[in-house]
Amino acid sequence: MVELLNLEMAVARQRAKRAELSLQQAEAVLNENHGLAVSVALCCRTRAGQARAKAARRRLLKIIPPSAQ
Repeated sequence: MVELLNLEMAVARQRAKRAELSLQQAEAVLNENHGLAVSVALCCRTRAGQARAKAARRRLLKIIPPSAQ
């Protein structure tokens, strides 16, 4: 049971980290000067990345037992 919880926490941490890195990459590319269509697409990617990062952090917080917080 403890091993399963550790595995779930590790997967949740990885998911959160990947989402945050993806968001950072999208924001970095957005700061470069590209055309309007590219900027709109990157804004959508940034919003999706923000949502994924937020959801991943929420899942991680649900996994962590209350005594560990």
